[in-house]
Amino acid sequence: MGWVIFVTGAVLSWGAYGALLHQGQTQLANPLKALLCVGVAYFLIGVLVPIAVLGSQGELAGFDRAGAINATVAGALGAAGAVCIIWAFRTGGLPVYVMPLVFGGAPIVNVLVSMLIHPPRNAISPMLYVGFALASIGASIVLYFRPTA
Repeated sequence: MGWVIFVTGAVLSWGAYGALLHQGQTQLANPLKALLCVGVAYFLIGVLVPIAVLGSQGELAGFDRAGAINATVAGALGAAGAVCIIWAFRTGGLPVYVMPLVFGGAPIVNVLVSMLIHPPRNAISPMLYVGFALASIGASIVLYFRPTA
């Protein structure tokens, strides 16, 4: 059950991500400067920390090729998502619109991609499609009743 702590950390981190990224992008007056700052943060946290921890454990060698490719593609998708959010802000989107759409749509895409990678063993419950609809409706409700800035 300790994983719930890390889920909470991801929810809090990614929940604040869009608003702070938009604010930084506005203050920097250039979306590419904001992207550069995101890249620096990814490097510090996503490269230096694992190097230090894996190095201290003697685990810096022996990467599985398929695993390294999949993890690198996943990292590229994460970075591409950051770029898309930055460009959404640059072209007039505000965090109060952009982020509910991203976080309402991303779980649906996640389930579909996960089902492609790990095909279901049993028939898909119709309730899955109800869940898709509810996620879409939930994002719509958040957008409709958003606070005015």
